[in-house]
Amino acid sequence: MRIALTQYGWPQVVVYPAIIICAMALCLAMGMFFWPLWAIIAAEAILGIILIWVLSFFRDPFRLCPVEKKLLLSPADGTITDVEIVQENNFIAGQALKIGIFLSIFNAHINRSPCNASVEKVVYKKGKFKNAMNPQSSQVNESNDLWLTRTDEPKDKIIVRQISGAIARRIVCNTAAGRILSAGENFGMIKFGSGTELYLPANKNAKCLVKKGDKVKAGLTALVRYEKCQD
Repeated sequence: MRIALTQYGWPQVVVYPAIIICAMALCLAMGMFFWPLWAIIAAEAILGIILIWVLSFFRDPFRLCPVEKKLLLSPADGTITDVEIVQENNFIAGQALKIGIFLSIFNAHINRSPCNASVEKVVYKKGKFKNAMNPQSSQVNESNDLWLTRTDEPKDKIIVRQISGAIARRIVCNTAAGRILSAGENFGMIKFGSGTELYLPANKNAKCLVKKGDKVKAGLTALVRYEKCQD
């Protein structure tokens, strides 16, 4: 089966595998003269595993996303790290439900739109590179915010925040103000271990469907359901 690789992975998806393949060839050539057979096999196996991991990191799996307009889908693969009410004054301008997701180095790192939405603004912020599991990372790390407005009712303002981690040093965002995104549509990725957060207005009609420790899939797992809205 062909593994779909994301366009956001270039040039790393070519450069890194090429380096590993060269290393494998060098180990084989040198090992034939200086190493025992078991050492050659071990080195090739380790490099082969690394090669598979690098390619799988940049995978872009096809997903048939739910079409229910009342749902907010996960913007990332990973593990729910926090669900809390916070004050968000920049775009939502009030209390917001924040859902944090940690992406390990084994997760697919494609970010997807949580719903049908128009992009109001993209806000990039320079910062540090603390571990994405650190509660402070959301505030101090390099990040990129997508300010979205739902095109379906309720027309809530929503923020998707891409956060760099200790390993991740490259945020990719392939969208801009004025674009319309469909629910589950790719808009970027974060390379190598990171965090993604979803913010929405805190109100009684928005029911959170996940809790800390839950595993989620971008474009598939429903994080929030609006109890009173039109399908």
